[in-house]
Amino acid sequence: MGIEEYGGGQGPHSDVLVVTTNDVPGYRVQHVIGEVFGLTVRSRHLGSQIGAGLKSMIGGELKGLTKTLVETRNQAMERLVEQARVRGGNGILMMRFDVTEAADVGTEVCAYGTAVVLVKA
Repeated sequence: MGIEEYGGGQGPHSDVLVVTTNDVPGYRVQHVIGEVFGLTVRSRHLGSQIGAGLKSMIGGELKGLTKTLVETRNQAMERLVEQARVRGGNGILMMRFDVTEAADVGTEVCAYGTAVVLVKA
């Protein structure tokens, strides 16, 4: 597996800029739309759980689980961006992730932030 399978984030040609900061150098906030989020819940795959259990006994990275979590975060990000876009935003400030166990059957990943309309300063 290559490094691209273990990374995430925004592509260079997105029409909605997502940042983890309060502001964006060179831009000003013209309008605050409000909170937006993207949510997904992934169930655990029995095979990956068995593999993870065995791997945890001998140590090392749980590559299957890492890949699943990256895919899950990317899906939450896509949903976050779509929510901002639908509401008229072209930026998301203060983006964060929240990860929670969901009733012992899966993992909930929520990407959230503040949707805004950005203009060049």
